[in-house]
Amino acid sequence: GAPNVSTAAAVREQHGHDESMHPCAPPDVVVWPQAVGQVQELAALCHRCRVPMVPFGTGTGLEGGVNAVQGGVCFDLSRMDTIAELSLEDFSVTVEPGVTRKALNKYLRGTGLWFPVG
Repeated sequence: GAPNVSTAAAVREQHGHDESMHPCAPPDVVVWPQAVGQVQELAALCHRCRVPMVPFGTGTGLEGGVNAVQGGVCFDLSRMDTIAELSLEDFSVTVEPGVTRKALNKYLRGTGLWFPVG
């Protein structure tokens, strides 16, 4: 429904470019899945209908990877931001795709670990 799907021009434009030099190429629709099952269902529907899928995180990339050059559905994963598991012993953490580096480092504060920019 409306809070999880948008075809508004401003929203589509926001999701049609990143920090690269490439011109904006907006998707036809933006969706905000909130669970793995929703991503699976949306991906299956797009696949069946042969509609391009474009993942969107924060829009800070430098490669133009979020540009929907053939239109399609933009999957904004920002609402999937749960940190599921931290293992201090093996320096690993399981996160959903919407977890940002800053949020992860805030979560890790006090553990002696951090996630540096690569």
